[in-house]
Amino acid sequence: MQETSRRQIHAKAVSIAVATGAYALSFGAISVSTGLDVWQTQALSLLMFTGASQFAFVGIVGAGGGLVAAVLTAWLLGARNSMYAVGLSPILDLRGVRRLIGAQATIDESTAMALAHPEPRESSRYAFWMTGLWIYVLWNLGTLIGALSAEAIGDPSVLGLDAATAAALLALLWPRLKDRQMWAVALAAAGVAVVLTPVLQPGLPVLAAALVALAAGTLSGRRRTT
Repeated sequence: MQETSRRQIHAKAVSIAVATGAYALSFGAISVSTGLDVWQTQALSLLMFTGASQFAFVGIVGAGGGLVAAVLTAWLLGARNSMYAVGLSPILDLRGVRRLIGAQATIDESTAMALAHPEPRESSRYAFWMTGLWIYVLWNLGTLIGALSAEAIGDPSVLGLDAATAAALLALLWPRLKDRQMWAVALAAAGVAVVLTPVLQPGLPVLAAALVALAAGTLSGRRRTT
């Protein structure tokens, strides 16, 4: 791989990581505002490391939902990363400890960067690792800063953080609504959540919406392969 190409990939990876790290600031603050402490908040970013799942988890917990509903919803939203890993496996060809680290670094952004630089394979691998590792560092740094800041403020309602989870999730979702099919899935899931909110316990409407989105995505994938 040429040095020029390497520098371009690295610069793009850093820019993506900086933008993603900005979301982490809000996550850290929102998480603490829902009742989690700084260490619990940081553990979510270190171990879960997927924005939509983390925002959903703290949103459900903050709304008074059960832990089971929060965990299941977070898992469903993060399940796509497993599909990414299957597709990237032939490209990355990882073994042992590197395979475990690679699994943690497999997110939307690192996958997109790897697939955007298919040739030569070294470029794809470099794009994956640089994007995943930089985002991991800045996501966790942003989480820590946001959590410590919210803890210092004390009252989250001062900054409106008690109502920020939905806005943060929308900000994460919006760039992915690129065609009619994605819009249809998003609107269907949102409709299910709105209808069920008055009749179910907190957290369960979000879980139901995640199941609808997962089912729609699975059916769409099957149609494309037939």
